[in-house]
Amino acid sequence: MKRLLVVLLVLALCLPVAAFAAEKKKDPLAAWQPKFDPSGAKYVYLLSNLSHPVIEGVAAGYRIRDKVWEATNGQIYVDYRPLLQLGGEKDVYNKVKMGAVHGMLSSSIFAGGNVANEMGVVNMPYIVDTFDKLDTFRNTPEIWEPFANAAADKGILAIDITNYGLYGWATNEPVNNLAAAKKVMFRVGEAPVNADIYKSWGLQFTVMPWADVPQSLQTGVINGLDHTAIVCNITKKFTIAKNFTELNYAQGLFVHLTNKRWLDKLPADLRETFLKVVREESAHTRDLTRKQHEAQVAAAKEAGVTFHKLSDAEISELKKLAEPVIEEWGKKMQPDYLSTVRAKLGS
Repeated sequence: MKRLLVVLLVLALCLPVAAFAAEKKKDPLAAWQPKFDPSGAKYVYLLSNLSHPVIEGVAAGYRIRDKVWEATNGQIYVDYRPLLQLGGEKDVYNKVKMGAVHGMLSSSIFAGGNVANEMGVVNMPYIVDTFDKLDTFRNTPEIWEPFANAAADKGILAIDITNYGLYGWATNEPVNNLAAAKKVMFRVGEAPVNADIYKSWGLQFTVMPWADVPQSLQTGVINGLDHTAIVCNITKKFTIAKNFTELNYAQGLFVHLTNKRWLDKLPADLRETFLKVVREESAHTRDLTRKQHEAQVAAAKEAGVTFHKLSDAEISELKKLAEPVIEEWGKKMQPDYLSTVRAKLGS
């Protein structure tokens, strides 16, 4: 009887531990595994991203994978690796240039600061600042093609874009005017143009890797975050920063960068099919992101997050203050590119 009691006690202690270990090992991407056997593919396209596919702009990689497989009758397998499986963006970008990785859904923050100056146009405030303008930007060859080919001399093409919403401020305390904003320490993305913009706005900020944000918010190193409502709600940043100021000054983008040599090696018909699917699925994803933005804002409000807006006069002030920075960065791009983008978008 004593032995039986000991065995039962050991089992009672071990089962929760085993269950916890199994939970830890649970694959966070299990729901996105392919429903086909990719082993027979003639061509493999290794594609990277840093985020989780619960964000529609990230899930686009899986939709592209499945549609490309279907459209090419199993000849091309898009081996999609989100969640930093292949490394950080800088490391992956270097691998894409070399051809060790064939593509990446790069954050626009990284692309604009590291890939090509022209790609920084989407990070500038109040240029590509609405869902409609983003679609116009993508579908107007005169402004899309210089963007898409800006890194061609490095062997890199931007073949499309997906998105993750409209940028604003998630803050611990309410920010409904610029005076309140000046009291906040904001985290901004690792792009030089972003730092220059915040300097022009006269706001406190720190450039910080995304991985450091949760602890920094919890410990008070920062009390504001420059990001989108979609990302802030999905990644639980609103559990600490319970206010969001809807600046809507830029779109968060994933720029689909591709190794040009890999693309050129495809037979012409497969290359055309591949690019067609990427184009169609990226457009579909931009539509889904509009809906996700509305859904995540509604969910955040229901959970107690308060949304704020600056007055029209203060938005005009932000635009005025940023103008010298925008013009200076425009000089680093192809001649007249910035002015052409602004004219086409009415920005």
